[in-house]
Amino acid sequence: MVANAKKDELSLTPMLNAYPDSLGGTLSDIADLLESSCKDAFGAFYILPSVFNTDLDRGFSVVDYSLNELLATPQDLERIRALGVQLKLDFILNHASVLSPQFQDLLKNGEASKYKDFFIDWNAFWAGCGEMMPGGYIQPTPECLHKMFFRKPGLPILMVRMPDGTEKPYWNTFYQQVDYPCPDARELVSELGMQYRSACVLTESLRIQLAAGKRPAELDLGRWETLRVPLTDLLESRRRYLGQMDLNVASPLVWKFYADTLHTLAGYGASIVRLDAFAYAHKAVGERNFLNEPGTWSLLARLQTIADADGVTLLPEIHASYGEKVYEKLAAKGYAVYDFFLPGLMIDALERGSADTLAAWAQEILDKHILTVNMLGCHDGIPMLDLKGLLPEERIQNLIDLIVTRGGMVKNLHGQKNVYYQVNATYYSALGESDAKLLLARAIQLFMPGKPQVWYLDLFAGKNDCEAVARAGEGGHKEINRTNLTKVQIAEALEKPVVKKQLELLRLRRNCPAFAPGADVSIESRGHVLTIEWKHDGHTACLQADLQKLTYHIDTV
Repeated sequence: MVANAKKDELSLTPMLNAYPDSLGGTLSDIADLLESSCKDAFGAFYILPSVFNTDLDRGFSVVDYSLNELLATPQDLERIRALGVQLKLDFILNHASVLSPQFQDLLKNGEASKYKDFFIDWNAFWAGCGEMMPGGYIQPTPECLHKMFFRKPGLPILMVRMPDGTEKPYWNTFYQQVDYPCPDARELVSELGMQYRSACVLTESLRIQLAAGKRPAELDLGRWETLRVPLTDLLESRRRYLGQMDLNVASPLVWKFYADTLHTLAGYGASIVRLDAFAYAHKAVGERNFLNEPGTWSLLARLQTIADADGVTLLPEIHASYGEKVYEKLAAKGYAVYDFFLPGLMIDALERGSADTLAAWAQEILDKHILTVNMLGCHDGIPMLDLKGLLPEERIQNLIDLIVTRGGMVKNLHGQKNVYYQVNATYYSALGESDAKLLLARAIQLFMPGKPQVWYLDLFAGKNDCEAVARAGEGGHKEINRTNLTKVQIAEALEKPVVKKQLELLRLRRNCPAFAPGADVSIESRGHVLTIEWKHDGHTACLQADLQKLTYHIDTV
């Protein structure tokens, strides 16, 4: 196993990326595929976190890190590892589900909970740095907030009801929702002493108002206004939460949780652990809540010490614009970095028929000795924010507009137009569902410096799933690129030339000795022709790609 996260220690073989139920329905089905049709195509497998006990956000809201008994077993993981395939697993560093045992203990025991400091008490964090508002939370001063980045309008707060009926605000970056289950008529009879027929009428009124998002104090009770206090108490006692609570990295119990989790993942056989949203984890008054320095780097160094003990390679995940040069800072500390620039650069290159910008980025990777994990598609959208400073604004907007015309969906920040983050689409659909473009994109990706990661839907030329988006409702835009494939669909796709040729390319990348750490890689761009050559220990692999003709040729020695 890998001893640490130093960049020269990461294998460069292709990595499959999928949910445990993406291909057939269970992790066992994926193991079958890796043993048969995809044999020798992948040297690593990134299993998304629905492989654990999770409740929402397609796995990124973790209850605990036990295996999802419906989808995976330890035997499945061992089968995959026996194929010589490394396992990459997620550790969601910044937050945990409201169903986590730690948060549930807090709800049950309040101030008496051993986990009262496990999450971030908003008012304790901002004490002395703002004004207490009527809603029971501190509004920090403008000078304290001006460096902050909030992903949604308003403050990232979830008001939590303690056992004694008091309310406390807790920091919640990604997801917060409060629901009030509507009592039935029999409950109103037993709890409030109402007559049954009156209770039936009030129940129907409550159902409509609660479904519309009204809180108990806002309900119109009409003739039953005299019942407001006991009814409010009843509803509040039944309050339910849906969301992800930010963890307090100043708590010793959080660091015990971090160590226990990394040990658990290592026990599953993970040699690589992706640190999801790690840049949000360290927070300090007056500093950024995203990649504040030096706090974030101190946190990462401390995690590294823990990971070293379990022989786990850490792969920090971070999105930032090219102009911020965060990728350089991360690489300078010895870590591999995600190449979130490649997906957009590739589409830009193929649509313009020119490899100049793409080649320049690849040359920068080589010149600065940066090890990347690159990709085309992934479980999120096609990154656009990352391209700021690398492509002109007009070209970024043209990319967005193009992908949208092909069925993609734009995710904007704070609900504002042109404050873009990503575009949600399958990569195949983003390329206009062109087999030639997908194959050329894959060939170039597999010759790019770094470790290639392959989204399962890209491999099988998956199209935008607009029906899934419609089923998911508001906020379900990501489902456009998360379609689970049945065994029948997989079998049909495996007969397509675009799939067969991708598998051929993947087997070349995994098995050709030229693609090795320390290889001599050269890149040349002449207008619409891109040439990338790998040389190692007497072996050579050379790609010549024509971005206008959408063709490629590979020579190996």
